Amino acid sequence: MNDERIYRRYRELQDYVGWTEADAARVGRAGQLIQSHLPALIDDFYAEIKQHPEADKVFADHAQVERLKVSLRMWLEQLFEGPYDPEYANRRWQVGRRHVDVGLDHIYAHAALARLRRGLARALRAEWPEGDSEFAETLNSLNTLIDLDLAKIEDAYAAEYLDRLQKSERLAAIGQIAAGVAHEIRNPLNVVKTSVYFLLNAKSPPAERVAEHLARISRQVNHANDVITALSSFAKPPAPQLSLISATDCVKGALEHYPAPSTIQVSVDLPGSLPKVRADATQLGIVFGNLIRNACDAMPSGGTLTLSAAQVDNRVEVRVTDTGVGIAPSDLSKITEPLFSTKARGMGLGLAITNAILLKISASLKVTSAIGQGSTFTVQMPIGDED
Repeated sequence: MNDERIYRRYRELQDYVGWTEADAARVGRAGQLIQSHLPALIDDFYAEIKQHPEADKVFADHAQVERLKVSLRMWLEQLFEGPYDPEYANRRWQVGRRHVDVGLDHIYAHAALARLRRGLARALRAEWPEGDSEFAETLNSLNTLIDLDLAKIEDAYAAEYLDRLQKSERLAAIGQIAAGVAHEIRNPLNVVKTSVYFLLNAKSPPAERVAEHLARISRQVNHANDVITALSSFAKPPAPQLSLISATDCVKGALEHYPAPSTIQVSVDLPGSLPKVRADATQLGIVFGNLIRNACDAMPSGGTLTLSAAQVDNRVEVRVTDTGVGIAPSDLSKITEPLFSTKARGMGLGLAITNAILLKISASLKVTSAIGQGSTFTVQMPIGDED
């Protein structure tokens, strides 16, 4: 967060609590009265920390504590003297960031400031002139200012902690993606490597063997390209080019592009008379291609793939059903999350991409499944209006 925004937020907080120049004047007077008490309050502040191992462990040695005592003295002097300008707001913000740096749990910052607040109130009462009726208002102004400081410290702590957490999560996600890409790319590369080795070293290989290895190389290169395309599509999906299209034609095209293995029987019920939907034909083909491949992967020992479509109210519904292994109930809510996969192989991007494409055309994906019985993925698309 830049300095301008830090100060703007500080001013918003001042306005919210009703901080005025009169408050600043009262706090300034209080500071003059209790100057002699500050060294004792600072010593007490750090002596109490020593009694709490979880708070004390963030301090390296005695020399560090002595440096921090000087910093606390400056903090208190600035608290009373001001001015409460951008530099002041930024210094308070940096205190919160520093708590994250040293690993100090913010509950100790709250507790420590509460102890310091009580000490300041006692010192102010001890020095307050008899007969002066402004003690309550002055103490209220001081407490308001301390609360403003604590709000800035807490704001900075939360922002810095969240920033570091997000960076850590991004690094973890990058690592997970890298591992998935490495796994997905290494396997086809190994196949290509063995085929290239054969082609380079075999003496007078039969033409059919050469053709077989060339076909293997082609398949594996296509597979590697599909992995890269999936990753690129997820990272920066292109804007859909919408037009009125036949959803059933898209399903048929996807089935032709991703034919089921010979061990899987395919049942098709895709009426050509269904209303058209407004979508991107290429992206909708990716949706059905992902669902068909997932269904086939769920039936490694064979089974039945059923593709059906129907009009339900003002929607066209396409169902992709398999008789495969099924999905555990605990996984159903997570299957469209990026990087989540129930497969031994795969990066977990297929259904995330599918869901993202459907959301852009106001469509949805519903899933029902039973372990050992199979799954049904239902794509629900609103009927497209004529231009």
